[in-house]
Amino acid sequence: MDPLRVALIQTRTPATPGAALAHVQPLVEQATVGGGKLIVTPEATNLMEQRSKKKVELIADIGADLVVQGLKAQTAERGVWILIGSAMVRSDDPDDPRAANRSILINDRGEIESTYDKLHVFDVDLPNGERHRESAGVRPGDRAVVAHTPWGGLGLTVCYDLRFPGLFRSLARAGADIITVPAAFTRPTGEAHWETLLRARAIETGCFVLAPAQGGDHEDGRATWGRSMAIDPWGKVIAALDHDEPGVLFAELDLSAVARARAAIPQLVHERSFADPRPRA
Repeated sequence: MDPLRVALIQTRTPATPGAALAHVQPLVEQATVGGGKLIVTPEATNLMEQRSKKKVELIADIGADLVVQGLKAQTAERGVWILIGSAMVRSDDPDDPRAANRSILINDRGEIESTYDKLHVFDVDLPNGERHRESAGVRPGDRAVVAHTPWGGLGLTVCYDLRFPGLFRSLARAGADIITVPAAFTRPTGEAHWETLLRARAIETGCFVLAPAQGGDHEDGRATWGRSMAIDPWGKVIAALDHDEPGVLFAELDLSAVARARAAIPQLVHERSFADPRPRA
C-alpha cells in the first residue's frame, strides 16, 4: 500500500460559525492542493466560544451548521476525506441545552460516515488561576468510536480524552490503526504535557496519532497552544508545527508500521485483567 498523505489543519477559530467557515475553508483548500487525502481539523472548528449562554445561542443541529455543511460541499468537490475534529452542535437530547462536542467524519462524496461525541469534559482549576468548566456548556458522550476508512480503522477522540489511556487502548483493540486527537489545549498544559501524552498514546497502542490543534489568542479570551503534530506507532514525531499560528501540516503515513510496532511489542495481546486494588466498602 502506498503511504497515506494526511493534512492536519491548525486554526485560530473565531467565535461565530460564519467567520469560522471563512477561516478554515482556505486552509482546507491548501491541504487538498498539497495532496492531502485525509484532512483533520482541530476541536471546535465551527466556533470557539466558552461563554455558555452565548454558545447556546450559536449552536445549530448538525444538519444546519454552516461549517459542517460548507466542509461537506468542499470535500465532495475535491474528492477527499475530512474529519472535522469537532463541531459544537446541538446534542441529541432535546431537554439538554448544552452542545455536543462532536467529531464528524465526512467521506469523499460529502457524506457523514461517522460521528463521535467527546467523552471526557474538562473541569479544572489550574495553578495559574485559569478556571475551566467545559461541562457547563458541553454534554459528554457515552460511546467510543472506530470509523471505517479506505485506509483502515480510525479511532476518534477529542482533546481531554488524551489523558485517558484506557480509551486509546480500547480503540486499538477494536481495530484502529490511526487515532485522531483534535484539540484546543491551553498554553500551560500544552507546554507541559501535549507532546509527551501524544507520544505515549502512540507507543501504548501501536497506532499513528494525528493531533491538529487550535493555536493563539481567541475572541472568547482563551489562549491555546497550537503545535499540531503527527506521531508514528513507535512514538516518533514525524511532522510538527513549532508555533501557534494557523497553517497546514502534511505527513506521510506508512501504515505497515502499525503491524511492525505491534509485533515488536505485543502489549495489546499481553494485557491481562486484574483485581481492583481499592479496598471493598
